[in-house]
Amino acid sequence: MIEVSKAKGSYIYDNDNKKYLDFVAGVSACSVGHCNEKVIEAIKNQSEKYMHVMVYGEFVTKPSLDLAKLLAKNLPKNLNCTYFTNSGTEALEGSMKLARRYTGRSKIIAAKNAYHGSTMGALTLMGLEERKKPFEPLIPEVDFIDFNSFKDLDRIDDNTSCVILETIQGSAGFIVPKNGYLIEIKKRCEEVGALLILDEIQTGIGRTGKLFGFENFDCIPDIIVYGKGLGGGIPIGAFTCSKKLMDTLHINPILGHITTFGGNPVITAAALQTLKIVLGSKLLEGINEKENLIRKKLKHKLIKEVRGIGLMLCLIMRNIEITNKLVLEAKSKGLILFWLLIEKKAVRITPPLTISKKELEDGCDIILNILDSIE
Repeated sequence: MIEVSKAKGSYIYDNDNKKYLDFVAGVSACSVGHCNEKVIEAIKNQSEKYMHVMVYGEFVTKPSLDLAKLLAKNLPKNLNCTYFTNSGTEALEGSMKLARRYTGRSKIIAAKNAYHGSTMGALTLMGLEERKKPFEPLIPEVDFIDFNSFKDLDRIDDNTSCVILETIQGSAGFIVPKNGYLIEIKKRCEEVGALLILDEIQTGIGRTGKLFGFENFDCIPDIIVYGKGLGGGIPIGAFTCSKKLMDTLHINPILGHITTFGGNPVITAAALQTLKIVLGSKLLEGINEKENLIRKKLKHKLIKEVRGIGLMLCLIMRNIEITNKLVLEAKSKGLILFWLLIEKKAVRITPPLTISKKELEDGCDIILNILDSIE
């Protein structure tokens, strides 16, 4: 257990002033480093003007409007209207409602071994029965397909409202779509009139070297869901689609999806500054170079493979015991690593996007030294 006293850049400090190099970034949330000065300045400036003023959407607040505009400017034309929420899982819930409302259908397709959050709707989409069973009954009419399986495409039929997939499966072990899988999923959705929703909560805001993960796979979804890294360490979520789609939440019923604090001006001010940092620097250009550095350094006989893209990587170890030893021993050596929820042999490496190459090399050296001692 680390009792945190402060955090700055790529480091977290405990009460004894011991510093820990952070290879997790709050599970991909602290995209521009801990306590980024520009983000803190944006928070301070906005909080001195006004904070919460009214339920979301009834008053126009400039940070929320500017953030929505900047997102639309940097997304494909059909992704031009954004609904801000308090978290990624809340955004996922909103996207499920939107898909059912727009299509008039109720069937939802999700992937086995998916993870989209822990609220009732998001939990329903998880393909792990042992985690769902204590909370049943959950949302009805949800069917499951195997991620990267083309033979399951015909499960998407005329009764399907939407297919919800992680762009890269996260908790399952950072599994990347292969052989044009997402393209074929989108084609099938178009054939039957279903919507494709991509969960970009982990892959979004530069983590894969693109602003959003779907840009790596030549597939433009109907709705994207994201959060985590957008806030720069402050909680936020969002889902984005076309205005035509989003407008269906206005009627039958009126205000079909509402939230008190979604689009909070202090939160969106922080998110706006975070997005500006990601877009306005050479940060994205260096992500793949940092990935290559990690892949080059982390070669060891106890590492079975390195999965993922950009700075969304995980090490698949030879067995669970090695995984546990590495994560726990790393903490004692001043390096923060973490597990994945479903793939038990995986070790998460998702540092701040701003991490330096020297810091990456230092962290990789700690990992290799630990693995040498385990042999």
